[in-house]
Amino acid sequence: MQCKVNVSIDDVSPHPRSGINVLKNCETLIKEFPDIKFSLFIPIAYWRTMKPGVSTTEPLVLSKYKDFCNILLSLPKENFELCYHGLYHGIPGKSDNDELRNLNYQDSLTLFSKMFSIVEESGLDKCFKRILRPPAWRMSSECIRASKDFGFDVLALIDLDYTKECYQGAEIEFGNVVNANCYPPFEPLKLYEKTEIVYHACDWDRNYLDDDKTNELIEFIEFNLDKIRFSFLGEML
Repeated sequence: MQCKVNVSIDDVSPHPRSGINVLKNCETLIKEFPDIKFSLFIPIAYWRTMKPGVSTTEPLVLSKYKDFCNILLSLPKENFELCYHGLYHGIPGKSDNDELRNLNYQDSLTLFSKMFSIVEESGLDKCFKRILRPPAWRMSSECIRASKDFGFDVLALIDLDYTKECYQGAEIEFGNVVNANCYPPFEPLKLYEKTEIVYHACDWDRNYLDDDKTNELIEFIEFNLDKIRFSFLGEML
């Protein structure tokens, strides 16, 4: 049986500790597996406010970081796709996550419009796919309905009790959902018919794609290579 495998990386941003450093390990993986596929989930104006040593005084709006945007533009399209990961990612002054957890329908549409406007200002609108992962995987049912009406094609979610309490079945109505099932070290590498492996770009996260996790992933892929077909998220449906 051929298994579809995608490698996703969350929180790729202009943040000095959650930025392009992770791409070095992506390059290592591409050298080993030239057809590997990465989905980069990018907060459009990343703003951490709660964690000392990580917080910034203002949101990191993509359109203000031309060098970062140019790096994204230069990534090989056969290996990388760019996806949405919220506006700020969190709720400034309250939480570094959960931006979409309690949003109503209209506020969701407003937030999505801001995201798309910034991406267009950044010159990245032709690079981003209409794929959305909510920060911390939490997203209200109204936000899910708004995302469908706004025109998102795919939601990258996770099938866990605490997230399904937020979704309230709206993810089933949406239809085109890819659920993460590997996120080392919390959920170890394992091959499924559809395998989405999730890492983070932020170096303070235990799920950060560091050198050790890169080597672990290489060993895992090498062992299962004859069973793997690397896929972008839209191909995982």
